[in-house]
Amino acid sequence: MKHLLDQLGTGLPAFLREAGLPAYRARQVRHWLFAGRASEFAAMTDLPAALRESLAAEFSLWTTEIAAHRQANDETEKLLLQLADGNRIECVLIREGERRTCCVSTQVGCAMGCVFCASGLEGVVRNLSTGEILEQLLRLQQLLPPDERLSHIVVMGMGEPLANLDRLLPALEWATSPEGLGISGRRVTISTVGLPAALQRLASEKHPYHLAVSLHAPNDALRNQLVPVNKSAGLADVVAAADEYFAANGRRLTFEYVLLGNLNDQPEHAKQLAALLRQRTAMVNLIPYNPVAGLPYQTPSGRAVDRFVEILQNAGVEVQVRVRKGDQIDAACGQLRRSLATTEPVTLP
Repeated sequence: MKHLLDQLGTGLPAFLREAGLPAYRARQVRHWLFAGRASEFAAMTDLPAALRESLAAEFSLWTTEIAAHRQANDETEKLLLQLADGNRIECVLIREGERRTCCVSTQVGCAMGCVFCASGLEGVVRNLSTGEILEQLLRLQQLLPPDERLSHIVVMGMGEPLANLDRLLPALEWATSPEGLGISGRRVTISTVGLPAALQRLASEKHPYHLAVSLHAPNDALRNQLVPVNKSAGLADVVAAADEYFAANGRRLTFEYVLLGNLNDQPEHAKQLAALLRQRTAMVNLIPYNPVAGLPYQTPSGRAVDRFVEILQNAGVEVQVRVRKGDQIDAACGQLRRSLATTEPVTLP
C-alpha cells in the first residue's frame, strides 16, 4: 500500500477526487494526522465510516515499527525505528524548559565519513522518503502528553540532509505548514557538513530555516582527515556557500565544531578558526566529543574547552558550548546509529 505521509499533497487529493468526495476531506485527514495524533484511520471519527475503510485499504498510515525506546535521566528519549525494508534509523526527543525539540534522520546511515561519528560507521544505504521523515516527527510527537507539542526541529540525525533535499524539503513544508505541525520555519535547523551546490540551491530558494555548518577543523589539511568529503570541496568553498545562504536568508549562521581531545582543540586551532570566522555574522557551537564505542577519540579536558572559548571570544567571535543531552542512551550529537541490537523496548531509570 502507499504510505499516506508520502501522498499528502497529490495522492490523497487525487484519491478523493476519483471517489467523488469533496476536497475538504483531505484537510480533515491531515488534521487528524498532525493535530489529532490519530494512530489509525478508524480514529478519524468525523470521516464517514466507508471513507475510513477505503483509506485503510488504499494507504498505510505507519511504515515503521518501534524496535527500541530508551529514556535518559534528563528526559531525552530515543526511538530506534525499523523501516518497512528492514533497515533501521534513530530519532530523538529533547526536552529543555518549554522547548520540545525533535532530532530527525534523513538517510539510513551516512556517506560523509566523519571519522568520529557513529552514524556513518556502516556507510549509507539509502535516502529516506518524505513520509519516513515525517513519520519520525509523528512518532516523537506521540511521546508527548496531549497538552504539549513539538516546538523545534533539528535535522541533525543520521545522514547528510543536503544529500536528500528533494525529500527533506517537502517534509519540512508539512512540518511548518498551518495544516501540518505548524512549527515556525525559524525554529527549524538544518545541519550539514557543507555541500556547496546544495547550499547554493537552498540560498536560491530562500527558505527560512536556520543553517548549521559542521566544520570540525579550521584548515583543509585537518578537515580532510576528519571530514573526508572536504577533499572534494574545501573550506573556502563551504564557507563561501554558507555566506551566500546568509545573504539570501539573513539569519545568523552557526558553525559547529566537535572538539576532539588533543586533535583539534589546541590554541592554534582556535586562532585559525577565529581568523576564518571573525568577519562573519556567525556563532560557533562547540561540541565536546561524545564518545562512541570502538572509536579512538577522546573528550577534551575542561581546561582545553575553556581555553578554546577564551581565544574565540577574545577575537570577537560569538561562541557557545553545546550542553550534552541524551548521552546516557547514546542519543547525543554523533552517537546515533542504525543499531542492530535487541528489538525489545528498553527504558532506562
